[in-house]
Amino acid sequence: MQCSDVSKIKLKDNIIMDAIEALKTRRSIRKYKNTKIDKSILEDIVECGRRSATAMNTQPWEFVIVTDADILENIAKSMNHSHFVGKSAASVFVFCKDYDYYLEDGSAALMNIMNAIHAYGLSGCWVAGEKQEFAKPISEILGAPDHQKLVGIATVGYADEEPEIQEKRSLAEVLHWEKFK
Repeated sequence: MQCSDVSKIKLKDNIIMDAIEALKTRRSIRKYKNTKIDKSILEDIVECGRRSATAMNTQPWEFVIVTDADILENIAKSMNHSHFVGKSAASVFVFCKDYDYYLEDGSAALMNIMNAIHAYGLSGCWVAGEKQEFAKPISEILGAPDHQKLVGIATVGYADEEPEIQEKRSLAEVLHWEKFK
């Protein structure tokens, strides 16, 4: 089953997660069990990112999945606050060619990836890439061409912690009809 086939995705325990439920319940997780993830699941997660919205159908993205623990640890050493990348079962690095809407397109792909991770019953965390001092060293480690910018990283793994539930601002606080009032 691919993310593009239906709005509900069957999880490994035969549980169905509705798309709206997935959007409302996804949380960032930074601690993972030492459990590998099937390659076909990782590919389908990226397939969901590949199918995201893109300005003028430019599709500027390239995706690098890293599952090698040594490479992930090496990448984590270059980061000042996201050392958990080195402990993930996999991480998806989203690069985009430099053009007017690369940041928007790459972010749309990352959000689809994050939601697909959750819909598969996995956990992850979005890590910023662009404008971070570790973007260049990571790009070099992964052999990215100069015209590709690291938009962000999605860690992937089986959660080894309960998600911290933080209250979101209420809809009434953030929703405006017709104009700000």
